[in-house]
Amino acid sequence: MARKQAKSSDAGSFEDAMVKLEALVEAMENDQLPLEELVAHYEKGAGLLQHCEKVLATARKRIELIEVGNSPEKGLTPEIERDENSGEVPRPHNDVDPDDDIRLL
Repeated sequence: MARKQAKSSDAGSFEDAMVKLEALVEAMENDQLPLEELVAHYEKGAGLLQHCEKVLATARKRIELIEVGNSPEKGLTPEIERDENSGEVPRPHNDVDPDDDIRLL
């Protein structure tokens, strides 16, 4: 078990792990490595990939929690008040442009 923990801590941040993974893939594709080194590179790459997938899964869960925390069911959206003069419910003003979307991943 200590071996797995050491591999995980060696990976560092997501960005560091991706840089290491890209370097391993490039070395495997471009260099004429002996079979034993290719297998070692593949094994290390698989560990880095697993680390990156865990980091991404954790990030997704955090984003889902944030979205749930900001959902209308939590009462975080403003109440719509009736116009006192006409009795009509005013439409909410929407400044969001559907073409102006933010991508997190």
